[in-house]
Amino acid sequence: MSAPQKLPATFHVKSFGCQMNVYDGERMAELLAEEGLTAVDADAADLVVLNTCHIRERATEKVYSDIGRVRKNGRRQGRDPLIAVAGCVAQAQGEEIVARAQVDIVVGPQAYHNLPQLVRRAAAGEAALDTDLLSLTKFGTLPARRRTGPSAFLTVQEGCDKFCTYCVVPYTRGAEVSRSFAAVVDEARALIDAGAREITLLGQNVNAWDSDGKGLHDLIRALDRLPGLARLRYTTSHPNGMTQGLIDAHRDVETLMPFLHLPVQAGSDRVLKAMNRSHTRDSYRRLIDRVRLARPDIALSGDFIVGFPGETEAEFAETMRLVDDIGYAQAFSFKYSPRPGTPAATLPGQVEAAVMDDRLQRLQAVLNREQHAFNVAAVGRTCPVLIERRGKLPSQMLGKSPWLQSVHLLTDAAIGDLVEVELVRADPNSLAGVERLRRAA
Repeated sequence: MSAPQKLPATFHVKSFGCQMNVYDGERMAELLAEEGLTAVDADAADLVVLNTCHIRERATEKVYSDIGRVRKNGRRQGRDPLIAVAGCVAQAQGEEIVARAQVDIVVGPQAYHNLPQLVRRAAAGEAALDTDLLSLTKFGTLPARRRTGPSAFLTVQEGCDKFCTYCVVPYTRGAEVSRSFAAVVDEARALIDAGAREITLLGQNVNAWDSDGKGLHDLIRALDRLPGLARLRYTTSHPNGMTQGLIDAHRDVETLMPFLHLPVQAGSDRVLKAMNRSHTRDSYRRLIDRVRLARPDIALSGDFIVGFPGETEAEFAETMRLVDDIGYAQAFSFKYSPRPGTPAATLPGQVEAAVMDDRLQRLQAVLNREQHAFNVAAVGRTCPVLIERRGKLPSQMLGKSPWLQSVHLLTDAAIGDLVEVELVRADPNSLAGVERLRRAA
């Protein structure tokens, strides 16, 4: 704990991990701006907020190295910035962080609406720790959305009741809770007024969203009617939440983009059962068939964990066959990381690191090949691209296709424009396009 000092005039928020952390980081920045603080680079900030992720061990350890780096840089410049640790590591290890590292503020993901008060307490030299899990009370106290880019995140659901045996989310984000229909629609309108043309609905299990008997498909259809909204997306989904209504929305709702992130995690039924995933390889494949029947051009994304305790080479091969069977446009893959307090951390048969490394490399080689094949297959298409930022070259702009591919092109279009683009070349991680028609914001 620092000695009493002046209230900070400047701040910097650094977010790690998932899109929900990005959303939370943006909201914390808006809170601090409402208090009159100015956003600056980390090296010049009076207050540095590290918005953390607890999913993987390496991400957790990075927090401590970043705390040391911020302190060292501040002292080198003769400064002593306040340091706040926010997010899931704060929730899981709040007291340990205070004991292990020199930090001023610890605030969990359900309590960050109290950040301004915690800053004032820390500046006064008082203890400033808040890791209460108070459902969604924070959203009612956050400031209105006033400015955003052309693509914006909107959290509609938080927490998880699935209790996958490898995952800390139920312990760091709490039980599943949904924001009200009216609150979500109001924030969506505010985002559109602030400049958003595309909104991505967020949740740990976003397709578990439920309000007054309405499901996610009802919310999507309501948001589709908002003037000025060009695109809708949602993430992350659980296979158990893919209702027929949601599948039908992919067929019927023009603003809902043809992209679905639907984690499977493994291709072995035994491993899936040990993970407590509550779906099987076959039920997942049949679900994908139903989605593709409704929206044949949909791009699929997934998550995979290799080296889950007890995973054999034959079971890993089942995952590889599932990847071949499905054909992913993109995917995220990780080595199993034991998280303290989760059931899987104490399971027998922990897989050796070298074996996990080898399996991950083989899996990623296949996933990268499939992503490249998907991009190559898109060459020759003409599609709308939402311009999001400037590129490195003169007149180069970058944007996203409906299938969430990065597209670069030479154009004088403005950020926020929808440009009809012919996709002419597939690069390793993006596509090159040529402008054909423009729809201004």
